[in-house]
Amino acid sequence: MLGYISDLWQAFLSRPDHLAVLSIIPVTAFVTWAHVWMALKMVFYPIHFWGFHLGPLPIGWQGIVPRKAGRISGIITDNTLSKLGSLQEFLNAMDPEDMARIIGEQVGSELEHLIDEVMDERNAVLWENLPFSIKRRIYAQAHKQLPDVLKDLVTDLAENVESLVNMRDMVVSQMEQDRRLMVRMFLKVGQKEINFIWHISALIGMVFGIFQMMVWFLVPWHWTVPFWASIWGFLTNWIAIWMVFNPVEPHYVRYPQFFELTKNHKFPWVKPVIPRIGRYNVQGAFMKRQDEVSEVFARVVTEELITLKSIMTEMMYGPKKDKTRRIIKQHINKIMETPLVRTSLQLSLGPREYAKLKTDLIDRSIEITMVPVCDPAFNASRAKKIFHMFKERIRELTPAEFQNLLRPAFREDEWILILLGGVTGFIAGLIHLFVAFL
Repeated sequence: MLGYISDLWQAFLSRPDHLAVLSIIPVTAFVTWAHVWMALKMVFYPIHFWGFHLGPLPIGWQGIVPRKAGRISGIITDNTLSKLGSLQEFLNAMDPEDMARIIGEQVGSELEHLIDEVMDERNAVLWENLPFSIKRRIYAQAHKQLPDVLKDLVTDLAENVESLVNMRDMVVSQMEQDRRLMVRMFLKVGQKEINFIWHISALIGMVFGIFQMMVWFLVPWHWTVPFWASIWGFLTNWIAIWMVFNPVEPHYVRYPQFFELTKNHKFPWVKPVIPRIGRYNVQGAFMKRQDEVSEVFARVVTEELITLKSIMTEMMYGPKKDKTRRIIKQHINKIMETPLVRTSLQLSLGPREYAKLKTDLIDRSIEITMVPVCDPAFNASRAKKIFHMFKERIRELTPAEFQNLLRPAFREDEWILILLGGVTGFIAGLIHLFVAFL
């Protein structure tokens, strides 16, 4: 047997093209690894369109995720985020009473300056000459009522947030305005899967290279080199992406186990164990990581996507801002309509200017309220309050729902990536043919 193998090997070495044939395996593995890396990069980069326009026809490329940020984020919101809870739940979990206290401290420190500023705009001379005793009583009344008014206001906004903010529109708007955020979110959630696709492609390419080498012995025609390289490029991209998400449901297979992976996959990567029956889960690489991904995704969403700042910004300046202002006006009026304040200001300004003053006060109140709301530390404290709720709910998603955290990034224009693998493989095959075989 050994002699027969030795004879075959010697016969192979006597062929004039033996080096070219041997190069098929490493070249196929490397080219596959390289074009999959390129395809993965093209999913996310460049963030902005790179190229030029030939009339109405764009000649160039923009990463699939940033190019379709609005559509992809809408799919994620519809299929996943909406299943994690409502905006009212999220705001209630952020502790509205504590929010009112912190906002109240900020507004309270600026309250007298706020009143002075608004009054100066309305009637500076009159306000300057108004006895300080009256001003002080107005300040004191506003300070006295502010905590309860803010508490009621924040509670009211939290209870009405579903009618003031459309979560889908809010998320889509954020992603379209900050496409880097979209890319960053996918990379944080799916970096291990992206690395998996990239590295497994070299192994797949090696297997295809062995097959192609065997084909060469049967059909040693030059055209087969670029032809099969194209086929392998096409199949590799499709198989690698498919393996990330499929099978969707777990399938456990029993097998005799003699080794196991070392912790943290450190060298030597495997260690011997007492022989036993092991159990392996045949499931998509991303699907297996639901517990791990739930923590990463929950952190991204609570710290960068569905934050107090984003909700309040949409509420105060979004399409439903007029309804928000009406709610704020109802609560501001509790201060403005007290007998002392109303009488003092109406006598000072007159009924018409007094009405305009309330409108100005609402505008300035929104501006001052947004100062603590936009504070990173304040947002971080709110994110902590909803982080665990998000994490647990992501863990409870079904596999079909869970895959939608990452799947839309690859589903959009996936055919381009697969076709790209075939084209790249064909070009690499031609180069290989001319360098090694001709």
